[in-house]
Amino acid sequence: MRVNQTRERLAKGETVFGCGLQVYRSPEIARTFAAAGFDYVFIDTEHGSYNLETVHDMIIASNDAGITPIVRVAELLYSLIARLLDSGAQGVILPRVEDPRLLEEALSWMRFPPVGKRGYGVNTTMIGYESRSFNEIMESQNRNTLAVVQFETTTAMERAEELLSLKGIDIAMVGPADLSISLGIPGQLDNPLLISTVDRLIEQCNRHGVVPGIQTRGVGMAKMWAERGMRFVGAAAEHVLLLERAKEAVAQLRAVRAAQPA
Repeated sequence: MRVNQTRERLAKGETVFGCGLQVYRSPEIARTFAAAGFDYVFIDTEHGSYNLETVHDMIIASNDAGITPIVRVAELLYSLIARLLDSGAQGVILPRVEDPRLLEEALSWMRFPPVGKRGYGVNTTMIGYESRSFNEIMESQNRNTLAVVQFETTTAMERAEELLSLKGIDIAMVGPADLSISLGIPGQLDNPLLISTVDRLIEQCNRHGVVPGIQTRGVGMAKMWAERGMRFVGAAAEHVLLLERAKEAVAQLRAVRAAQPA
């Protein structure tokens, strides 16, 4: 059965990099990101408009290409989390987390008994059509599923010690855009208040044995936070990278045209 390579790299103390899938409904983008060398794809069903069938195709393409598919659910509901895991997702991102009791319940949905409450419903694509026992499947899934919890409000930051102490959290991922709004500095992603708030969370994560992470809006910001100690780092999304690269290409081509004699 498949091993979660992103989880393995994190367990070795490495930093991993990913990119979001949010707009374009094509599984081939996941294959492209795998070829480029990203560790994981962040498939967004909170702000993206994908349906379950599209997400399933993206998950299968990701697994086949060797890049870790991690999906953000729209809200903390068992029905959303379970169906994505049964479709083969190797991790789930839980958004807008503030309540420790609700988070504890949501985390239990992500793993099979005795460590969780996940129901048993195996999609054959989830295990690569292998013939395995119940125990083998449950143990493999429990070991290879990443639980990613988003910290994106001042309330979450104030409750960080309690939230991070819950069993089952693998990664605490900052959502800097929403956090900036909650801090009263919307869009000021380089504001000292935001930076100090996130730096404090990194320290708390390290004390609790939780991987600190962040989803950024570009490569420059991703590099900055990786240098400050983030180890699960998302660099923008597919539509952002495509537009940036297209603009660079057009600028170079127009420069050639401008240099030509009239």
